Amino acid sequence: MESRSAILLSFLLLALLLTTTSAQLRSDLCKNTCPNVESLVRSAVTKKFQQTFVTAPATLRLFFHDCFVRGCDASVLIASPSEKDHPDDLSLAGDGFDTVIKAKAAVDSDSRCANKVSCADILALATRDVVVLAGGPSYTVELGRRDGRISTAAGVQRHLPHPNFNLDQLNAMFSSNGLTQTDMIALSGAHTIGFSHCGRFSNRIYKFSPKSRIDPTLNSAYALQLRQMCPINVDPRIAINMDPATPNTFDNAYYKNLQQGKGLFSSDEILFTDTRSKSTVNLFASNNGAFQQAFVTAITKLGRVGVKTGNQGEIRRDCTRIN
Repeated sequence: MESRSAILLSFLLLALLLTTTSAQLRSDLCKNTCPNVESLVRSAVTKKFQQTFVTAPATLRLFFHDCFVRGCDASVLIASPSEKDHPDDLSLAGDGFDTVIKAKAAVDSDSRCANKVSCADILALATRDVVVLAGGPSYTVELGRRDGRISTAAGVQRHLPHPNFNLDQLNAMFSSNGLTQTDMIALSGAHTIGFSHCGRFSNRIYKFSPKSRIDPTLNSAYALQLRQMCPINVDPRIAINMDPATPNTFDNAYYKNLQQGKGLFSSDEILFTDTRSKSTVNLFASNNGAFQQAFVTAITKLGRVGVKTGNQGEIRRDCTRIN
């Protein structure tokens, strides 16, 4: 009986901690200290986006990789040796890092804002802005995150999903960050923009199993197309669009692709082939509004993962270095 009470108490304390943390994030947090933070970030991000579309998927992926490792604390931005050195982070595109650095410079150029907005908050704002610029939904970004002081390659291990994950593995990883299966499927929709590299999925088109060299869940015409773009012995860093239909538009085409066997990773296609998640994929494929609403809910929850607030962490003067 005593142990049950202790377990219940620990759950209540955890719930209180999570509630307190998210409550300390507020959309109007900067209205007195840096009232134009949103326009400053948006202007810098828009300029960067106009130079290269890669800005959008690179920034969005950077936010996800940051939040899943030590929480949303901009620890992924710290210069090497850091999280950036882990194999799972080596493919993060430089344009994402550059976007945050330029947005930080724009914010700090305003005397009212200098050193008052964290790199973590700037990354969260920039992420919303690139989603909008790519044609996705706008949403309110909660602010108040502090920047973390710890960033190690070892800390990344087993904290990010892999291209060959099944549904149970995906759900377990997202659940550990307070995200539901629906949140996971909605956030996977970010694969509607951006790219991956031949080396990340070559096993699906050349050496899937002793019985079948090509993954049978792959659309056969799509598999042959991938083979043409990623021939044997090609540079594994060659980039391939995640969404073969509308790669530069944040829409629900990703889910329509899954219905046709055109998910680039097996962790994408499993969302359609596993009966437990198939209905959600079908809903998002048929209703872009439902997808966008679920995405906004999920990315807002993602932005609360493990945040440091109050006296925790710091506000970095340089996003790549601890103060």
